Amino acid sequence: MTDRNLTEPRDAAAGAGPAPRTALWKRRLFEAEAGLTRFVVETRGGAHLHSLLKVKAALFAALPPGSGTEAEWKAAFFRGQALMEQFVVTHFGHGQLAAWAASNSAVYAAVDLAPKHDATVPLERLDHQAGLYGSATAWEEHGPDRAVLRIGHCAIWDYRELARGRGVPLTLASPCEYCVPATTAMITAKGLHARHELTREVEGPGCVWSAERELPRPGSAD
Repeated sequence: MTDRNLTEPRDAAAGAGPAPRTALWKRRLFEAEAGLTRFVVETRGGAHLHSLLKVKAALFAALPPGSGTEAEWKAAFFRGQALMEQFVVTHFGHGQLAAWAASNSAVYAAVDLAPKHDATVPLERLDHQAGLYGSATAWEEHGPDRAVLRIGHCAIWDYRELARGRGVPLTLASPCEYCVPATTAMITAKGLHARHELTREVEGPGCVWSAERELPRPGSAD
């Protein structure tokens, strides 16, 4: 896919300094943990209650002391995410990752103050998240009716290998296995239509995401 009128991302929490970035790591961890509890309740997964509590205990035990640094919260989020992915796949199956992701996005929509039906809102959040890892991003379109964000090189792949080297157990073969349903759910939670394309450029794996108020008519240009 060729570049089309790429523009620089707007100033965002991911590039605004350690305090907003740290706050986003904390919020992502909260959304995932609260979403996991919600997911287990909705699936009536009481048989796995003990395992869930063990995951939560490990997650909270790994939280940084005091306010913590951005790097400490980044590591805490990643380890917590890996633990929760392992829990969901082990006890509910790989196919239930999308249901957990949808539950997380319901929490995101409930606590997020930004309006619904604005295509820029969930993709700006995605831009912020990608920036936390140092991913290369650019806007192809940026408007309330339709927004398109390109992630040219997803640096989550790089961080995964660093985490693996530190001994973090990774259940998923690819970050896309969770990220695709999670991003789709985040967009739809804001009352929008989501579309995506996974890419692989010279720089590495990436993706292109669009959020739209209305789906394009059949036969219309994308």
